Amino acid sequence: MKNIIPPVKGTRDFYPEQMAVRTWLYSTARRVSESFGYQEWEAPMLESLNLYAAKSGEELVKKQSYVFTDRGGEEITLRPELTPSLARMIAQKQGELAFPARWWSFGPFWRYEKMQKGRSREFFQWNIDMLGVNSPEADAELVAIAAGFLKAVGLTPGQVRIYVNNRRLMDAEFERLEIPDEKKPGVSALVDRREKMEPAAWEAYALEIGLSVPQLDGLKSLLADSRAWRRSGELVRLFAALHALGVAEYVEFDPNIMRGLLYYTGTVFEAFDVSGSLRRAILGGGRYDNLLRDVGGEPLSGVGFAMGDVVISLVLQELGLIPSFATTPATVLVTVFSQELQAESLILAAQLRQSGFNVTCYPEAAKLPKQFKFADRMGIKAVLVLGPDEVAQGRVTLKDLGSGTQEGIERVTIPQAVTRILERH
Repeated sequence: MKNIIPPVKGTRDFYPEQMAVRTWLYSTARRVSESFGYQEWEAPMLESLNLYAAKSGEELVKKQSYVFTDRGGEEITLRPELTPSLARMIAQKQGELAFPARWWSFGPFWRYEKMQKGRSREFFQWNIDMLGVNSPEADAELVAIAAGFLKAVGLTPGQVRIYVNNRRLMDAEFERLEIPDEKKPGVSALVDRREKMEPAAWEAYALEIGLSVPQLDGLKSLLADSRAWRRSGELVRLFAALHALGVAEYVEFDPNIMRGLLYYTGTVFEAFDVSGSLRRAILGGGRYDNLLRDVGGEPLSGVGFAMGDVVISLVLQELGLIPSFATTPATVLVTVFSQELQAESLILAAQLRQSGFNVTCYPEAAKLPKQFKFADRMGIKAVLVLGPDEVAQGRVTLKDLGSGTQEGIERVTIPQAVTRILERH
């Protein structure tokens, strides 16, 4: 066995088959984003570590970021998330941009964290945000975009669900339970950890952080109250907008959804697979009010979400929803009969490309069965043979690998004849 150097731990090789899936996810994100009028943007893959020190948590900066010192002595990191870059770019041109700004991006990120199913150290992520407006209807638009994507990739409301909550509603409910302000962050973290702990351990932890038995009972009742959203004017408007947008069947209120304790300020939401075995969030986001403060910009509210490619790919694979992709984009193979006739084959291939076909020309003279076998392995059905007789007569032989039939045709009729074969297959 050769001693082949493996890829860096936590990264993935994208062979053409895997690249086709990634491109499909990107294309679907693009289509859904643009259908709502969002503009594509991008930021550098490398950022100053100071940018994340200003906006992100200590764990992300000190433990999860890939950091190095460049030759100028500056600490640089491969970007672990996009929000700080978004804040920086908006702040730089805040006085020039038209608001609300609707932006989306799909690109690579890196985090040095423990690997597990559904999590890698290099991943691709769709980020989409609306900036400069603060309304439940704007929140609903981002939830509708998430639902639109899930629907576009073939996921039904019976397979996936978007759970919605509101941080201001939860703060009001904590007030009703007479939980003091200094304990609210701890109680929020308690709610966030509920699914990760055994019930008895979770209740013991609740008492440990200072909740009384009546407060714990009240909290448990709140977390089981599927109608608590009716006590939030924001959520009442949000669900009305979701009905108007035609995606309400994908969405459900869940007071257990907390997200980003120090980041999100209003609506929060997460999408989960509810029919398979992978109990990881597919996407998540919400409303934030302090996007630009830490990078020197003027106050600006926003709402958005992010979706990594790893979990959604696993969910779609488990449910059999990843489509089959053509092995090659080429639909026609032009064979090379001999070295003397290779130029004729190249000319024919170029002419067909000008007619709008994707054409691959065999790169050297070889026996025709070998060239036919290559075309078959690549899924190409239309094969053109240009031998001495064909060149002399101004014709070609067109072989349909799907049916095994072949015919001699005039060169001017090649586009129509090839189209007929492609339509049959």
